[in-house]
This record gives sequence, structure tokens and C-alpha cells, in this order.
Amino acid sequence: MSAVQIRRRGLLLVFSSPSGAGKTTITRRLVERDPDLALSISVTTRPPRPGEVDGRDYWFISRQRFDEMVAGGELLEHALVFGNYYGTPRAPIDEALAAGRDIVGDLDWQGTQQLAAKVPDDLVAVFVLPPSFAALEQRLRVRAQDSDPVVAGRMAKSIEEISHWPEYDYVIVNDTIDAAVAKAHAIVTAERLRRVRQTGLAEFVEGLRSG
Repeated sequence: MSAVQIRRRGLLLVFSSPSGAGKTTITRRLVERDPDLALSISVTTRPPRPGEVDGRDYWFISRQRFDEMVAGGELLEHALVFGNYYGTPRAPIDEALAAGRDIVGDLDWQGTQQLAAKVPDDLVAVFVLPPSFAALEQRLRVRAQDSDPVVAGRMAKSIEEISHWPEYDYVIVNDTIDAAVAKAHAIVTAERLRRVRQTGLAEFVEGLRSG
């Protein structure tokens, strides 16, 4: 017997955390685990880090092109973070949600606030906390992509970033990555079953009643 398919609207799942707390790793693991999740690809003016690929990790664009996208209303959100600009393109998100596809990405608290104002019914916001500040600093140093002054700056910034946790729908403490991903996937499963997202429920129930 085939599974019942009820038409629904997609959801936009966003993870935020201090740098190094695990938001990017969680989003990547979720996409690997769940074929019905697609990764949101942001645009950024910063140069690629070692191993990053244009169109897979970010769309790396010029400052001029970024300004054009802002002026043209092509971005759902945008922010200046550590001297570089980031933004979420509007068109692919709108298309995916209308087609019932789920999108997941990671953003800072500034971007998440903008999304909450523009797509409040589609957004599911999750904040990721480190188990301790010592663990956070160790993760930043193990990553070995930033200088000591940059790591120190990110640690100082973390205190401000963590203060925004009450603005989120869910909070996950990333003690171990496997447990954090399992909790994140449980959130996805529950949010997909929300009545308001299952736009085809009325039609389905009417079919049940009519036999």
C-alpha cells in the first residue's frame, strides 16, 4: 500500500549560533540525512575559504552585485558580518516553499530577524548553543582557518550573539554532533506535520468523509 501524500507548503529551517558552535555542520548533516531537505545557498562578498566551492557553499559575488541585489529587492535578508556582506536570495526560496519543498540554512541573528519579519509563517528558527565557552574556543582553534586575533574577536562577539537565543522557536545544545543532528531532524519531522502547513488536509478529509 502506497503512502498517503497530502499537499503541503514547504518550510524554511534556519540555524543560528555563535561562530564555531556547529550551525553549518548541522545543516550539512541534515541535508545528507534527509533527501527532502535542500540547502539554502547564500550570497556573500567574502572570499572563499580553503575547500569552499562557488554555488555549493556560497555564491561568491562582488560588492557591486550585492548592492544591486539589495536595491532590486532580490534578497530576503542581508547583513554585514565581520566586515563581509551576506544575503539570502528570494526567488529560489519562494519557489521551493510554494512547491512544498523544505529549505535549510544557517544565518546569524540579524538575518533571522529579517526573515521573521518577511516570512513568519514559513520560518522555523533554531538556535545552537555550545556546551561551554571553552569548547567553543577549542572548536574555533581546531578549525584552523582564522588567526588568533580573529578567534579572540569571534569569542567576544559570541556573548552578544548568544543573548538572542530567546527569539528562536527551538534551542539545541551541541554537545555531540550526532545528538544535535538527531534533535534537529526531530524538529523537521514535527514541523512538517503542523496543520497549517498541510494545505491539502481539507481536501483529504473531505475525501475521507465522502468515502
